[in-house]
Amino acid sequence: MSSINIKRAVENIRSGTTVYTPVIELVVNAIQAIRAVKPTGGLIKVTILRNGQADLIDRIAPVDGFVVEDDGIGFNQDHRDSFDTLYTALKAEDGGKGFGRFTCLKYFDRLRVESIFCNNGVFSLRTFEMGSGNDIIINETVTEVEKGTTGSIVAIEGMKTVKFSDRGIESIARVLVERLLPYFIDRKSECPRILVIDSRDDSTVVLNDYLSRTNRQIVELDVSNSEITISGPDAIETFDVRVFKFYSPRASKSKISLVAHRREVTEVTMQTYIPEFADEFYEKVEEDSSSRDRNYVVKAYVLGAYLDENVSVERGAFNFQRDNDLIYGISQSQIESRAADIARDALGQEIVARRARKAARIEQYIATEAPWHRALSREADFSSLPMKPSSEEIELHLQTAKFHQEVQTRARVTQILSSGDPDTLRNQVAEVVASISQTSKNDLIHYVSMRKCVLDLFGKALEIDENGRHRSEGEVHDVIMPRRKDSETLNYEQHNLWILDERLNFTDYVASDLPIDGARGDRSDVTIFNRRIAFRGDNQPSNPITIFEFKKPQRHDFANPSSDDDPVQQIIRYVNQIRDGRFKTPKGRDILVSDNTNFYGYVVCDLSKKVADWLHNEKNFTMMPDGMGWFQWFGNIRLYMEVLSWTKVLADAEMRNKVFFHKLGI
Repeated sequence: MSSINIKRAVENIRSGTTVYTPVIELVVNAIQAIRAVKPTGGLIKVTILRNGQADLIDRIAPVDGFVVEDDGIGFNQDHRDSFDTLYTALKAEDGGKGFGRFTCLKYFDRLRVESIFCNNGVFSLRTFEMGSGNDIIINETVTEVEKGTTGSIVAIEGMKTVKFSDRGIESIARVLVERLLPYFIDRKSECPRILVIDSRDDSTVVLNDYLSRTNRQIVELDVSNSEITISGPDAIETFDVRVFKFYSPRASKSKISLVAHRREVTEVTMQTYIPEFADEFYEKVEEDSSSRDRNYVVKAYVLGAYLDENVSVERGAFNFQRDNDLIYGISQSQIESRAADIARDALGQEIVARRARKAARIEQYIATEAPWHRALSREADFSSLPMKPSSEEIELHLQTAKFHQEVQTRARVTQILSSGDPDTLRNQVAEVVASISQTSKNDLIHYVSMRKCVLDLFGKALEIDENGRHRSEGEVHDVIMPRRKDSETLNYEQHNLWILDERLNFTDYVASDLPIDGARGDRSDVTIFNRRIAFRGDNQPSNPITIFEFKKPQRHDFANPSSDDDPVQQIIRYVNQIRDGRFKTPKGRDILVSDNTNFYGYVVCDLSKKVADWLHNEKNFTMMPDGMGWFQWFGNIRLYMEVLSWTKVLADAEMRNKVFFHKLGI
């Protein structure tokens, strides 16, 4: 008589078992019991037990257990003693671990057995239950019966509190056939006929019919080479991969299943390795066919001695690691990845078509949104991207590829510089320089493309809104440079001063709509302390100072005689205040000016007739040749001032960048 702590043994079941694990265990035991006395044929019935109130939605009572009935050898003394022995070796040659029955008590309260067996021509009925204390077999009885048919009925009842969402017989049957498929496709042994019966209404599903010739729901795909080999630390391991279509799939994901001793142990979605398997496939039949169009998923089953030898006792996992196994050498992800490649090849044109659609999506994104990535996209590997990648996913992928490319380039530069071999320098320097140049080109294309977007926004800001009104100068101002900011708090790339003048990209300090002497001072729209290209000094009297004033599109009240908002006088006042030494830089340094310091002033507004007359008659400005601006030189304070129309600013910026936009095709 056995004596083990069954409760502890059940509690220690940790690997990836599910509520289906004990059902599969009982069915496999039934198959083995039949094959012990019948080389072919045999019948297995799996009855679904129900208990409780029917669900209000699908009107099906919850599952409470299963009964598995077979016409096999029965629980003779050898099989009875094997059941009563922990880790029995009776079925070791067929992959038995001697532990599977304990998974029954992990998910169900009770396991009971009724079995007819034959010993020396005498038929007997043996009944017993599986204990939960120290004895595996309890309440055993053996009685002689009339000569009949051997076989067993094993019931597991009283489902414990576990998630078991499947209720309908079709759903349950579909899971069972997927898990047991290695038995149905075994080339060496015929699978017995397996019925799934609902105790509620006696409805029946024949699992074998899923693979039958007529109206079959599972079809094996032709594979040119189903064998994969992977080198382990001690030997080269061989695996066999068989790929199937599952029509009208219960789940919408294609999967890879690793099988040990003809039992599914683990499964993973195939899109983990090949994104194009993310969605179901669709098979359209010929118009004159009586069959209907059907959806399907693909499932690859991987079999091999390596899997048989390394499956866990509970058959819910393998002893080797999921990734990068240093001990076993071969990891689960290695096997799955190779199996995914075989499944991809088996699908052929379906995967090719999906990859073509993904490539078109990537090409469309680069052409319309990110032309600066065009050169990089020719080298990047997009195979890991989702089947329907978003713009964000494509951009992140390209940025990652760009980063890795730059890291490699820097490493090669370091290698070249540290090499004392002149031939190495001569042979590699041109290639590395070309790589650096291409990266710079990509960045330039990105920058120019962003300019196009900014000019489009700028043009939009100058249009009237839905109420027929022009936007305020503040909204237009923010396109050029955010208000209430200066270069101490603003990144270089956050301003668009190039719209006004390309030279303004190279500035030492910018104050946008901020008092340049603290909160109480006057504030111009944009004040710029510029650096000459030929002079690298910092805040030197010879460096010019530029001041801008923006006026709302179509605004002209500043030209009234009584206006206190005269932009020409405002700029003159700013110049005089700076010359008088009233202002300091944000770091507390004096703004250095001399009698020879030049000032540039710009007023940007719409040049209505009223404003044009005001500039000509009262301000003594001279019209520019294009008629879209006015200018004047104030020699006594060394101030050159222009009054420009918004239209001119936009048109000039577009003209300066037009050749770049043309080259990019944007």
